[in-house]
Amino acid sequence: MRDLLQQTIPSLTAEQCDRFVAYYDLLIDWNTRMNLTAITAPEDVVKKHFADSLAALPFLPEGARVADVGTGAGFPGVPLLIVRPDLRLTLVDSLQKRIGFLETVLQTLGLSAVCVHARAEDFGQNPAYRASFDVAVSRAVASLPVLLELTVPLLKVGGKSICYKGDASEELAASRGALHKLGASAKTVSVPADYGARSLVICTKNAPTSKQYPRKAGTPAKSPLR
Repeated sequence: MRDLLQQTIPSLTAEQCDRFVAYYDLLIDWNTRMNLTAITAPEDVVKKHFADSLAALPFLPEGARVADVGTGAGFPGVPLLIVRPDLRLTLVDSLQKRIGFLETVLQTLGLSAVCVHARAEDFGQNPAYRASFDVAVSRAVASLPVLLELTVPLLKVGGKSICYKGDASEELAASRGALHKLGASAKTVSVPADYGARSLVICTKNAPTSKQYPRKAGTPAKSPLR
């Protein structure tokens, strides 16, 4: 695992490698008891989870307050935090068991982040979190129109929602209505990968979001904004 990490992400320090190794060990151990990931081979985890998660690094300001919405097993938030411990990270997931896993990961790795057990829709309407983040990240959560409704309300004006995608052209075209209603604009950045098309859709919040968004839990997925 250490050799794979150094080959795939050569910029890692020895301490960062140690943390990724420990993260991998916990991921595989806990995955025997709960569904965290279908990707378990060391090379695949390093490329498709760890390195892939780090694609957003160039777009994260120093000390940024970052929300990882629907973080699951901690992607992309935990890998980003391993490399950038200056980030003020909040990990959000709807399943309490996954929150328990993430708390164990953070404690084992000696990293600090806030873990919140909540539906993304409820999190986005919570006054403690709404319009308070510099960046929101989301990976393998939902289609782009749905992600925008779940993440843009969390951002300060000028903040960015970074959505990890494959080929995002069709989803971006389907998001024009959502971008207009949420007061945001978007661009796509290609991510080099040898396992298929990868891209980041970077959405900038240009104006305050109407209080009606996000709608109640389940509605964005059932009826995406058009």
